[in-house]
Amino acid sequence: MQELNKRKKVWNKIKKDKFYYLMFLPVFVMTIIFNYIPMFGIRYAFYKFTPFKKEFIGLDNFKNIFFGINSQRFWLAFKNTIILSLSNLILGIIASVVLALLLNEVYNKKIRGAIQTIVYLPHFLSWVVTASIFTIILSPQGGFINSILEAMGKEPIYFLTSEKWWRPIFLLIYRWKETGWGTIIYLAAMTSINPQLYEAAEIDGAGRWRQTIYITIPALMPTILVVFVLNLGKVLNIFESVFVLYNSMVHNVADVIGTFTYRIGMQQADYGLGTAIGLFKSLIAMILVLITNKVSQKVRGSDIL
Repeated sequence: MQELNKRKKVWNKIKKDKFYYLMFLPVFVMTIIFNYIPMFGIRYAFYKFTPFKKEFIGLDNFKNIFFGINSQRFWLAFKNTIILSLSNLILGIIASVVLALLLNEVYNKKIRGAIQTIVYLPHFLSWVVTASIFTIILSPQGGFINSILEAMGKEPIYFLTSEKWWRPIFLLIYRWKETGWGTIIYLAAMTSINPQLYEAAEIDGAGRWRQTIYITIPALMPTILVVFVLNLGKVLNIFESVFVLYNSMVHNVADVIGTFTYRIGMQQADYGLGTAIGLFKSLIAMILVLITNKVSQKVRGSDIL
């Protein structure tokens, strides 16, 4: 009888909030179609699967990745992925927090709103457009940066074809595009800080710098940790931003797991090997998230997931 009453309560709640469930339905359907149904394709990681052949080969694809003819390029792509993604993640958190702190110090609402709009706008540009803009700016023939260098009597630099310059330029472009958008969550977190803490600190003689160090940043640390954990799960998913900016001359510093998988799976039509690489990448991402969640337990005393 008690179980029946519980079911009635649940059903009554669903009927009461039916419009909310209807609003959620498209998201639920899209998630099932694009996130869960494709998971059935994981089985192809254990097949020699091409447009002309489908043969079960067990773990041979993984042996090929780690020890076979593709292993050297794979481990290079894996190293590049870790370097680019972790650098971008750390720089992204630092830049977003610093920008949020600076915006928080702007008291004029109109000026702050204008600045926020300007720094948010690059996020809405596609990576294709962003790459086109910076390709023009960095072009060795008539590009803005190289025009300045030539005016100073220096030789033009081929930024996007130089192994020395490609990574710094990539990280700079990524920060230009995403830093403004990344500040949103930190600005929201700042609004939850008790104003009385600042008033008490001011009475005790603490200036804005000390208030930031001892009140604002500690209050932001839980948010920073959550953002770090959530982004760590996507640390190996870097693809589009690299794909539109890299070329064969910078493969040694720019080739990542995503672009490597694209070449194996799409250009060479070896779907089984491409699926195996994707599965390995997903497993590593899951392990990274679980490890960071354990660190959160030790540091904060509570889980994030």
